[in-house]
Amino acid sequence: MLRVLAGLVVLAGLAAGGIYWLLTVPRVVAASALPPHTPDLANGETAFNAGGCASCHATPGQQDQLALGGGLALASPFGTFHVPNISPDPNDGIGGWSEAEFVTAMVEGTAPNGSHYYPAFPYPSYRNASVSDLRDMFAYLKTLTPVAGRVRDHDLAFPFNIRRNVGIWKALFLNGEPFKPDATQSAEVKRGAYLVNGLGHCAECHSPRNALGGIVAAQRFAGGPDPEGKGFVPNITAKGLGDWSADDLSYFLKTGETPDGDTTGGSMVAVVRNLSHLSEDDRAAMAAYLKSLPAVEGPARPPRK
Repeated sequence: MLRVLAGLVVLAGLAAGGIYWLLTVPRVVAASALPPHTPDLANGETAFNAGGCASCHATPGQQDQLALGGGLALASPFGTFHVPNISPDPNDGIGGWSEAEFVTAMVEGTAPNGSHYYPAFPYPSYRNASVSDLRDMFAYLKTLTPVAGRVRDHDLAFPFNIRRNVGIWKALFLNGEPFKPDATQSAEVKRGAYLVNGLGHCAECHSPRNALGGIVAAQRFAGGPDPEGKGFVPNITAKGLGDWSADDLSYFLKTGETPDGDTTGGSMVAVVRNLSHLSEDDRAAMAAYLKSLPAVEGPARPPRK
């Protein structure tokens, strides 16, 4: 009887392991799935700026925001993530990547070596971008200056240091549906929705998260504690924006100046620096979309000290 029970336990363990392995298989985009494409470098630069790539990947403490050697440390409840080198250096950056490997990283969160990327890299939002824009971004990145130097590994405690477990996170929180704008909205609002929900990845910071690090869908854009533990990220639905006009918001995205004459601080400074390179039309579109969002009550903001 004990042998039978032991055998059943072993079989159950093997079955559970097999299910875990299947659920956590990293997905890839095959090169054969990408149709012929002529890169548009100007559009690639727009995608790069909308995506805020320099905000995280430019090496801290340098003046050149296009030297993307990485090294920024991002604190989180799960440990500290160290932002990688995405310069076109062939050894330490992405210079040796294929176009399909880049698209795979951006839409599936899978590295060229077949491992999962942690969602500190905002691929849950980048997957809402068009593959054409991502291919143009890759072409633009390849024109930048290579930067030597490999960034250190992440500092994560068990079990978060097991990358395979990210496959379970993806199964729970990674939306498999492509982004679909509201067909009833204007072309301007649709463009803004695309930029905000895709390349701009605004919800990644401006939404509260659950215990597993997934965005609380019902409070998307409603603000919450800064993931790095450095304060509180504001609500950018109608609840938080209040009487800001679309013009006020568009101007803020260009300059960082609020309607009452104050200026933004913290990580938003780098975001504004990137968005200032977009066209007036794209900033206006982002503002129009954000102003179209209904009011959502977010987490209670702690009293200011």
